[in-house]
Amino acid sequence: MAQKLSGKIALITGASSGIGRAMANTLAAEGVKLVLVGRSAERLQAVAKKLSAVESLVLPADLTKPADVERVASDALARFGRVDILLANAGLYIPGDVVEGNANAWDEMLAVNVNSVFRLIRAVLPQMIERKSGDIIVTSSISGHQAIQWEPVYSASKHAVQSFVHGLRRQVAPHNVRVGAVAPGTVLNELWGYRTPAEIEAKVASHEGLRSEDVAEAVLFMLTRPSNVTIRDLVMLPQNQDL
Repeated sequence: MAQKLSGKIALITGASSGIGRAMANTLAAEGVKLVLVGRSAERLQAVAKKLSAVESLVLPADLTKPADVERVASDALARFGRVDILLANAGLYIPGDVVEGNANAWDEMLAVNVNSVFRLIRAVLPQMIERKSGDIIVTSSISGHQAIQWEPVYSASKHAVQSFVHGLRRQVAPHNVRVGAVAPGTVLNELWGYRTPAEIEAKVASHEGLRSEDVAEAVLFMLTRPSNVTIRDLVMLPQNQDL
């Protein structure tokens, strides 16, 4: 029997656009209270305004800064007393040949895609373990399951996430905390350069991309499984994406 999510507290990073915003919309429809994290206060407020039927907390933050990551966790716990669901979704995408790459940009991407995930999970995990309840889902990528030649540093960041998720899952399973990763292929949102509804729908119609909402619905499926079920990895591709 599917679990009900109404009344739970979800912390979502990267909530101002793309997959994160779609996750916020999807969970709000289930009655979940939200902690919305992203760089832009204005964009987060716009998301929260549209979801006014549920209680939400907007926390602008730069996740490349460890102090901001710690503040996000402490502010969320101060407001709601717990975090039931952590969706570690924020990410940067930098493709390109290594020989021409910007190492400083790689550092920023690794700080968001890898370090902030590790730090934020560490910050919310103690209260999940104490309550013997919690769900952690990390937004990975098909690039975390194979090394893609046009994005090797990005692939490395997602491989790091995959290894962490698999090790962490086994550590916390005895405490009734579930850990999993959703790994989409091409998602038609700003991160991948898709901004207008027309170009998104054209790619959807040709089965060349996923909507952010498709990923959010997959995450909802993971969260609502009975408590004895963990979806360790959910890999999802556009039908015509073959890597």
